[in-house]
Amino acid sequence: MKIVTFGEIMMRLNPEGYQRFVQAEKFEASYAGGEANVAVSLANYGLDASFVTKLPENPLGEAARNAVRHFGVDTSDIVWGGPRLGLYFVEKGASQRASKVVYDRAGSSVALAKRSDFDWNRILKGAKWFHFTGITPALGGELPAICLDALEVCRAKKITVSCDLNYRGKLWSREEAGKVMAKLVPYVDVLIANEADAADVFGIKAKGTDVDSGKLDKQGYVSVAEQLVERFGAKKVAITLRTSLSAFDNKWAGMLYDAKAKKAFFSTEYMVHIVDRVGGGDSFGGGLVYALATGRRDQDAIDFAVAASCLKHSIEHDFNLVSVKEVEALAAGNASGRVQR
Repeated sequence: MKIVTFGEIMMRLNPEGYQRFVQAEKFEASYAGGEANVAVSLANYGLDASFVTKLPENPLGEAARNAVRHFGVDTSDIVWGGPRLGLYFVEKGASQRASKVVYDRAGSSVALAKRSDFDWNRILKGAKWFHFTGITPALGGELPAICLDALEVCRAKKITVSCDLNYRGKLWSREEAGKVMAKLVPYVDVLIANEADAADVFGIKAKGTDVDSGKLDKQGYVSVAEQLVERFGAKKVAITLRTSLSAFDNKWAGMLYDAKAKKAFFSTEYMVHIVDRVGGGDSFGGGLVYALATGRRDQDAIDFAVAASCLKHSIEHDFNLVSVKEVEALAAGNASGRVQR
């Protein structure tokens, strides 16, 4: 099964360990981006995953390409050209100190991409699923139109579409996000959000929830999903449920709402001690896409997605380097973390 993802991949730079930016004398380099992270998950699960982007034709662009190709992702439809690779810096939080992300991605090759760069009829030939996030149109330029071009081809070819809203306040305003995403989300079959995305982008809030205090009312999210379905027509809405106790310790769960059945399915809630939380949402998306694309039932799908993301929180950098068997073992209740010999 061919699944195509589209977005930006960047170089990630972070200080060693839990140092702050102002302490750092050296930075670790890795490569990541929302849709690239999903593609790596899908390839690790054994699916035919293709990642599409635009990269500068220089050694940094090649290194970014190689980072996903190393895990079996098809990179043959990457477009080459433009001035630079985007960067982002991650300062890992600890205890009550939050993690911080600083972007240096303005004027990147993909941000300056043109509609003519992508022949979506060719790229999507034989594809069964297409995935993008709200981060991609947030980069501006022609990217909202490029995303719409891809979605129109998906509709014509009856390709299933998933989208993670992924609102980033450092990239665009709520008003901009709402206006652009309202044109794209009607093409989406499986819509993914976190506890704040629906409110930030569309003004749809969960009752009884305060993200900053860590208070979540799970039932409030059923109403959020129902409103998203009513407004945009998605077949399924998935929402991650994170209760943040500190930068180290979170409760982690998820909900999948099926529009046809008008029923919500909730996962097990995990207590997670975090090694690296950046990429956690993408690992959820990758797990959900895999589970639904391979025909798993709704309860099994949300259990797989949340277990996959739970494991990602234990892995350095953005890629979720776990197998289907490891995820299934956790979803089945093997959560002790005992040494496997």
